Amino acid sequence: MSGMHRDRVGEKRRKKISAQRILQVIAVVLVNGYMAGFREGRIFAGRSKAFCVPVLNCYSCPGAIGACPIGALQTSIGSRRHFPFYVLGTLMLFGVILGRAVCGLLCPFGFIQDLLHKIPVPKCKVPIRIDRVARYIKYMVLVLAVFLIPALFVAEPGMIPPYFCKYICPAGTLEGGLPLMAANPLLRELAGALFTWKMLVLVLVLAASMLIHRPFCRYLCPLGAFYSLFNRFSFYQMHINRQACIGCRKCERSCPMEVEVTRDINSPECIRCGKCRAVCPTGAISAEFAGTRRALKHLDIE
Repeated sequence: MSGMHRDRVGEKRRKKISAQRILQVIAVVLVNGYMAGFREGRIFAGRSKAFCVPVLNCYSCPGAIGACPIGALQTSIGSRRHFPFYVLGTLMLFGVILGRAVCGLLCPFGFIQDLLHKIPVPKCKVPIRIDRVARYIKYMVLVLAVFLIPALFVAEPGMIPPYFCKYICPAGTLEGGLPLMAANPLLRELAGALFTWKMLVLVLVLAASMLIHRPFCRYLCPLGAFYSLFNRFSFYQMHINRQACIGCRKCERSCPMEVEVTRDINSPECIRCGKCRAVCPTGAISAEFAGTRRALKHLDIE
């Protein structure tokens, strides 16, 4: 490979990486665009709050302009009045189109974990046996905390505690709890054992994010578990050109989710962040929507 060609490949890599960051920043701004909420310490209550965003983003975040899909699911299931067709339909639509690219490119809390992992501290590698078992925890959280417990344990008619949001979700504490308490002295006075517990969960997740890439996405996020079910057949797919691949495994060493890229590039754990594609020395890895390549070839023939 000539020096000029390597420079062009390196430039393309940098553009791809910066494009991912731009998408993440745009997504954060779009779903948390109510800046007055942060200044005034109050939650946005406009009409858009009736609609779900496709990412994990706390309803109580002062800047949030839409509802969190996990919170909406728990409320709908716990009400026992109607099935959450709208919420599930929205999530399934994004799952079918993007799969876990939603996690890698659009999720604000995923973006925060990415930034924290850049802090120059010694990194940790979870032993393979523990890692493989621990990855199933997020599916348990999805089934138990999001679906079964709200459906089976309603405190009283009309009162549906959002169990995942209340006891587990660190994004809610970071995006909603802390900004609201910073702006409202009364809320700080009311903080008790539950807030202490949620702060502990948040601190542990943020600290782990500096040592392990995206620990919440790997092990706990129910939304990531839901989207992973669509990864293998979503329209947006990763591809490896086997003829161009030289087996260097740089892609696998760069993967934040430790996917075995050369064996199973569209694994349920792949968040389509593009890092494998960026480091591939031969350009063997690509990402595209289903049918795109065929359509382009057809246009060239025509």
